[in-house]
Amino acid sequence: MADETVGIVGAGIVGLATAREIALSRPGTRVVVFEKEPEVSLHQTGHNSGVVHAGIYYTPGSLKADLCVRGVALLREYCRDRELPYKEIGKLVVAVREDELGRMNDLYERARNNHVPDLRRISKEEIREYEPNGAGVAALHSPRTAITDYPAIARSFAKDVVDSGGEVRLGFPVTGITTVPGGISVTSGQERVRVDRLILCAGLQSDAVARLAQDRREPRIVPFRGEYMLLKPERADLVRGLIYPVPDPRYPFLGVHFTPRVDGSVEVGPNAVLALAREGYTRTRISPKDLLGLAAYPGTWRMAARHWRTGIREYRGSFSTTAFMKDAGLYVPDVGVSDVVRGGAGVRAQALDRDGTLLDDFRIHRVGRVTAVRNAPSPAATASMAIAEHIVGAVFGDASAS
Repeated sequence: MADETVGIVGAGIVGLATAREIALSRPGTRVVVFEKEPEVSLHQTGHNSGVVHAGIYYTPGSLKADLCVRGVALLREYCRDRELPYKEIGKLVVAVREDELGRMNDLYERARNNHVPDLRRISKEEIREYEPNGAGVAALHSPRTAITDYPAIARSFAKDVVDSGGEVRLGFPVTGITTVPGGISVTSGQERVRVDRLILCAGLQSDAVARLAQDRREPRIVPFRGEYMLLKPERADLVRGLIYPVPDPRYPFLGVHFTPRVDGSVEVGPNAVLALAREGYTRTRISPKDLLGLAAYPGTWRMAARHWRTGIREYRGSFSTTAFMKDAGLYVPDVGVSDVVRGGAGVRAQALDRDGTLLDDFRIHRVGRVTAVRNAPSPAATASMAIAEHIVGAVFGDASAS
């Protein structure tokens, strides 16, 4: 359909990448991005660790795996063309105990199936070649894993949208979504905007916004706050590249790790604690409405029954720097409590099903003229341009949403 208008709710990196993809690939289509905040990328994108994941962790054949690998190639090229930061500093996924070697080898086979480039297994001695201050019994080395600046990329995407004739409407909190003849009416207070199609990329608010469009109630979003420590500047040279643990396959979180940033700082973390507000970037931020929603949802209690021991351990690290750094010291023994200061925090929009299952893969729903991104956890930033291709294909009939 020529000369139609497509609305995008959410100006995080996925929403902006999708708006950009439509603007560039569908000539004659007008794009309008609706964002409640006064700037783009203020939430998950703006609190992202900056890692460009190579595709090591994801189940072969899943959307995560396919879109991550495709997304890396697109993102690398985009950063080069726009002269945005993109540094291939490499990653070690380290086994610190013998009983982790089986999981590490399984991860290696998974990564090979995902065509992760140049990945290899290395010995205890080789770990020291890459990380002189590191420790472990063996590791996987991914030399092509990179870091970047996702807020800068998101701002560049927004500029591309505007330069292509689209619009990014800031300060436009969506309060209503109504089907009207031949289209959708998007409401913010007393203002209404009619669009022909609507794509929801609302991140931490994705389930609430989807319900406005009469989408199914599940999955629900559970906010997990990830808190970081920062190595003091004089100790930042203890770490050269990314150092990660071998992940526990029972959880969608990767554990405490070391993350150099493009500005030269080095983060340690994150933990993963249940936030008391959807945008609860600090321990003191509490939303009674969000808490009531969590308490009323059966999936919350089923999740808690399964993972309460892990939850207690994560909260201990939230309040105790000593406890927080205990795990980190397994990977870089010379780093201790005196070497770090409290850093920032992000909130992950983790989708949760009614049975208490933490969703791992991307999930996208269709309701008439509305397409809702219901779960887009890490590596969503890495995969953002590939996710945009997938969504646009689904919306315009070139692929099917799952």
